[in-house]
Amino acid sequence: MPPVVVIPTYNEAENIEPLVFAIRVALPGAVVLVVDDASPDGTADRAAAAGAIVVRRTGLRGLGPAYRDGFARALAGGFDPIVQMDADHSHDPADLPRLLAALGGADLVLGSRWVAGGGTVAWGAGRRALSRFGSAYARACLGLPQRDLTGGFKAWRAETLAAIEPAHLRADGYAFQVEATWRAHAVGARIVEVPITFTERRAGASKMSGRIALEAAWRVPELRW
Repeated sequence: MPPVVVIPTYNEAENIEPLVFAIRVALPGAVVLVVDDASPDGTADRAAAAGAIVVRRTGLRGLGPAYRDGFARALAGGFDPIVQMDADHSHDPADLPRLLAALGGADLVLGSRWVAGGGTVAWGAGRRALSRFGSAYARACLGLPQRDLTGGFKAWRAETLAAIEPAHLRADGYAFQVEATWRAHAVGARIVEVPITFTERRAGASKMSGRIALEAAWRVPELRW
């Protein structure tokens, strides 16, 4: 089966069409699976027009539930490998071949901002410090060795993704990224990090909120318990 790229969306109409095209250039033959939370700006229709498979959900239900639904669809379709990435062009589709190549010696590949060769573009010192703190907090709570635990650019072997039982992941916001990697570690997955450069979103508004940050603060230590 070809690789599939799972992308959750909400109000990403300006970003989604060029992203789908860029993915197809980077990975010819790849399937793009967009999971849209009833975006009022027409994101789902634009994704479909660009040739993506679109899962249309009712209402704004959050990042974690979107990934749970997208992963379930990808696994049921027999796709392997399964990639996840953001819709806002913060993740460069040109990095996709490197992530998939690294799966030759791994079960899960993390696109990492915080290993040698990785970094960010158009972030202030405060934003970088907050992101680094989030990963350091997760490492301290869970005893994981990976440097970037909060990123959403990942490539999975389908067998590994199925083993973590995505339907049972509980986080709704960005803590979902930590929870998924923690589950992979718990089932003995080989996890490697590949350096990427994270670029500030091209258009639209960030979905980060205080509620999402608070969920991460209590959800991460709860995983260890």
